[in-house]
Amino acid sequence: MINDTSVVSVQVCDTSDFFGPVFTWQHAGNNHLTFKCDDNHIAHVYILEEDIIRVMVLPNAEQHVSNTWAVVAGAEDVAYEGREKVDLSPFTLPEYQLHAEGDIVHIATQKIKLAINLKGFFCHWSVLTHSGWQDAAQDRPTQSYNFNFWDHRVYHYLKRSSDEMYFGLGEKSGEANRHGKLYRMMNTDAAYYNANTSDPLYKHFPFYLTVNKNTQATFGIFYDTYSDCLFDMGKEMDDYNGFFRSFIAETGDLDYYFIAGLDNSEVVKRFTWLTGKPVFPPKWSLGYSGSTMTYTDAPNAQERMGEFLDRCEQHDILCDSFHLSSGYTSIDGKRYVFNWNTDKFPDAKAFIQHYRDHGVRLVANIKPALLTSHPLYQAVAAEGLFVRNAKDTALELPFWGGKASYVDFTRPEAIQWWKTSITSALLDYGIASMWNDNNEFEVKDARSTSCYFGQKVAGHTIKPLQTLMMLKASFEAQKEYQPEVRQFSVSRAGVAGMQRYVQTWSGDNYTSWETLKFNIRMGTGLAMSGMSNTGHDVGGFFGPVPDPELFMRWIQFGVFLPRFSIHSCNSEGESVTEPWMYPEITPQIREMIKLRYSLLPYYYHLLWRSHQYFEPIMRPTYYSYPGDQNCYAENDEMMIGDSLLIAAVVEPGQTTRTLYLPQGDSWVDFWRGEHYAGGQQVTLPAPWDKPVVLVRAGSALPLNVAEQHFNARRDERGFMIFPHKGCGEYTAGCYEDDGETYGYQQGRCGEWQLHVSSSESQIEVEIEFAGDQQFKSEQLIVKLPAGETRPLVVRNKKAEWQKDHWSITC
Repeated sequence: MINDTSVVSVQVCDTSDFFGPVFTWQHAGNNHLTFKCDDNHIAHVYILEEDIIRVMVLPNAEQHVSNTWAVVAGAEDVAYEGREKVDLSPFTLPEYQLHAEGDIVHIATQKIKLAINLKGFFCHWSVLTHSGWQDAAQDRPTQSYNFNFWDHRVYHYLKRSSDEMYFGLGEKSGEANRHGKLYRMMNTDAAYYNANTSDPLYKHFPFYLTVNKNTQATFGIFYDTYSDCLFDMGKEMDDYNGFFRSFIAETGDLDYYFIAGLDNSEVVKRFTWLTGKPVFPPKWSLGYSGSTMTYTDAPNAQERMGEFLDRCEQHDILCDSFHLSSGYTSIDGKRYVFNWNTDKFPDAKAFIQHYRDHGVRLVANIKPALLTSHPLYQAVAAEGLFVRNAKDTALELPFWGGKASYVDFTRPEAIQWWKTSITSALLDYGIASMWNDNNEFEVKDARSTSCYFGQKVAGHTIKPLQTLMMLKASFEAQKEYQPEVRQFSVSRAGVAGMQRYVQTWSGDNYTSWETLKFNIRMGTGLAMSGMSNTGHDVGGFFGPVPDPELFMRWIQFGVFLPRFSIHSCNSEGESVTEPWMYPEITPQIREMIKLRYSLLPYYYHLLWRSHQYFEPIMRPTYYSYPGDQNCYAENDEMMIGDSLLIAAVVEPGQTTRTLYLPQGDSWVDFWRGEHYAGGQQVTLPAPWDKPVVLVRAGSALPLNVAEQHFNARRDERGFMIFPHKGCGEYTAGCYEDDGETYGYQQGRCGEWQLHVSSSESQIEVEIEFAGDQQFKSEQLIVKLPAGETRPLVVRNKKAEWQKDHWSITC
């Protein structure tokens, strides 16, 4: 719907020195405007939501990509063939205002104003902020698009201001603010990467946020492309074009989504919604996951794997899963996906059952390429299931162990072969989940071809799509095998939309203090790009063995990540990075892991909110406190939900940690109960046994308060309440279900609700449980921080004081 009489006032760039095409425009119906010129260039504008407008610019009126796999508008999945881009049915298509004035076309929704200059199709964007309408972005006034100006590539140039900060672009190295940097996006197996400087890395997220530090104008731009691309965020300087930033893609179309929000949290949630609902994996996925290449590479791998369980029991290390490295598939030292080495694993099914008997699930490594010496290679090649070369035979490329060919996941027959192979070689054996690895699809031959669901395209142009389809196929194989059970899988490579299927991690990091420091920013950058169920190889994957201090600090950080896994392939020596590798700190590590398990109800609640409300599990402080300019400064902190503030020690020899506390809230030391006002820098103790953990006053952390042991796991619900120091009130919740099935979709779930009010003299709590009563505990434990002397009053339940907590009858 439109209102032609409403005037939308927006300044537009000066085009007095303009050169380029001049456009005319018309309504194309259904919230769609088209812009055409005599040179046969065309542009489309779609008003999709109050906060989302899509722009597609097609030089020579040529559209190269007709479907999308990334944009699903809140859905959990999309068909293998994708969704046609002309299909606008997933969007609300709101009413908007439209007004033409001379060479300017004005468009306005409740949250975005867009002015388009017909001389060159220059776009000028304004967004609604807390202080009213503010300029947000505008195309560079000199050749902002490639209307046959240069070459065949795709270009978009925007003006750049020194007041702007840029965040996102997925999992990138270096500082959180991308301003002034240059980034390549081409999924690469970046082993040994430097977390401060290496580029490119494993993932493809052509999305970033812009925040103006003065006006607080905030928006995101998502370029819907699978092409290798370049983001110049102000590194290039050119006096003739002013200050600018740019997006350049090697192939495809310029098709981007402008996403507005009052702050960066709104934009991130909306981008996550745009690219799909995060998967809701089972609760066990949040536990500690063991892993190392050393065990499965050993000639007696089954025996070595058994030793891991023995050590977990010996040292009482809680563990829910083990990532089974690819050595289980080896023949003469090379990896052969879907093959079991029966010399290393004489009885694979018994081995897997032995792990399940101890409550530990196995996540099996699978790779999307078959070595040419693979026993199945010739049969798969004969079926035409690989990416093709110029001669229309299987494309051979360097891979782990020799020459190999990638499975073409855009070919339906290949997808079915993959799913069948997972079932027969792994799921039938008792393997619980898939670990999608080495799946960057480094196809660089411009003559290669992929099926592309019957359309046949150059293989190098859709590499990230191959990754996404692999994740979908692996996930579906598991779901079809056990349709009643929620699935967990993991992937190293990734792309916007991967959150619909998998958890991820930052790849083969190098063991160093620098990696520990910058892995934090890599994780929060990925979380600001829609993928927050992530972690790192704790302790470092490649390089030297971590010394006790570095290992302990990494553990203290890693136990708070959504994904907590210790994984290694130490190149210097044969030692394995494991919780018990240094006896002098094993007790502290055991207690840190038990702390993780006591917090699992909180993490599970966040996992649910991520799935249901598109909220990141982990996030930088500026996400939760977008109005606090100090939070945008480079820092080593992260938030877990809105309640936990984690400050890792990232330098050797430190026993204290200085950090900034976001303003607007007060903060409570998790260990000592001391209160600190927000908006200040503090220095806190950081001993080896207690990392710096603060809790926002006005929070209640759901806990598992039961005593936990490796072979004796229980769940007993409790809350640790962190009331305001003086007067205040708040509400907190905890989601409950069976932790494993899709029963929640039929209402088999519930949620605790705590209303807490405090005064100078007492703390008052009201507790309710809504939903399926089978998930309601009969007894609830409530704890208060150390040093809290005010009495607790429970309004609607019977409460009894027991040594160090309140026991509440529900």
